[in-house]
Amino acid sequence: MTAPTLPALLAERRVVVIAGAGGVGKTTIAAALALAAAETGRRVLCLTIDPAKRLFDRLGLDAGSAAEQRLDPAPFAAAGIALKGELTVVMLDTKQTFDELVRRHASSPAAAERILGNEFYAYVSTQLAGTQAYMAMEKVLSVLSDERYDLVVLDTPPTADALDFLDAPGRLIETLDSPALRWLGDVFERSGRLSFNLVAQGIAFVLKTLAKLTGQGFLERLSEFVSEVNQLFGGFRERAERVSAAFKKPEFTYLLAATASPNALDEAQFFAERLQRLGLGAGGVIVNRVRRSGLSTPGRAELEAELVRRGLVLENDLAGRVLRALAEESALAAAERKTLEARKAAELSAARVPWVLEVPALADSVNDVAALVAVSRCLVPSAASSGSGS
Repeated sequence: MTAPTLPALLAERRVVVIAGAGGVGKTTIAAALALAAAETGRRVLCLTIDPAKRLFDRLGLDAGSAAEQRLDPAPFAAAGIALKGELTVVMLDTKQTFDELVRRHASSPAAAERILGNEFYAYVSTQLAGTQAYMAMEKVLSVLSDERYDLVVLDTPPTADALDFLDAPGRLIETLDSPALRWLGDVFERSGRLSFNLVAQGIAFVLKTLAKLTGQGFLERLSEFVSEVNQLFGGFRERAERVSAAFKKPEFTYLLAATASPNALDEAQFFAERLQRLGLGAGGVIVNRVRRSGLSTPGRAELEAELVRRGLVLENDLAGRVLRALAEESALAAAERKTLEARKAAELSAARVPWVLEVPALADSVNDVAALVAVSRCLVPSAASSGSGS
């Protein structure tokens, strides 16, 4: 069976997940794909984790807001793009999403407020490993039933392992529901306060030592927090299992982002293999910021004339430095091309991943409408004809 192309995935799937190591341009790719889908008529929600502030500003959005923000079609119309659909962007607010879970699963409104006001909750809801990744998944699940959106594009959190977010629900529950924390909460519940008479002498000694260092109030506040959180685990654990199960449904597709460097391609290969082991499979690989190879180098006289035309002063061997920079760029482009072609013939061949799509490097970072449109056109050229019709 022929694998779906990128335009087909954007047209048919409910959720597109962009995974990849940090620094490869996941956020830009997510935004550009969301734009392409909206151009063809889909109502798209792009959930981003770490947006480029300048790009948000140029799009007329507030990078500091966690509210859903719909893009004004006017700047895109000025760039020659008619959005047949709608594009809404939301910045993940990890704590707000966690707060909503607590309020939903706490035994009472009063219990929810006690948890939300606890100093340890402030850490758990923002800093604990895996929290951001899980809350990104939770946010996607919460909007799946929202009929305002046909497609959700998820820009995954930057992690050492691009697929850590798939394990995040289980890891978070294991951390909060560990035997040690359950024991501490049980001690508090049975006594109404942290009582060292209820525990073994050796453990009591350790806790007393900690109490001297931190103050007994610290341990009591910690055990009170654990006791309250233990009440959440029935609904909370079930919710986490639902989140994990949802991300394995056929309506989800996973696109791997990389650059043409050997390390980034190694990671993309590893991620593709891991997805396969999980029974998911990568929908395709997007190689971002590929240098253009085969560029012609101007002669020195021609280059000097062009520099003068641009108002630059020919001093300190400016022309020579430009020529050396061009030579270095050409060498890097050739090396990247050799590496990329070798990978496409082996580890990233059609037998392993459905397709590999290249996005050429732009002269500057993607921080305005024109640059975002350029990336979108590289990813889905067909969106131009699909979006221009009435």
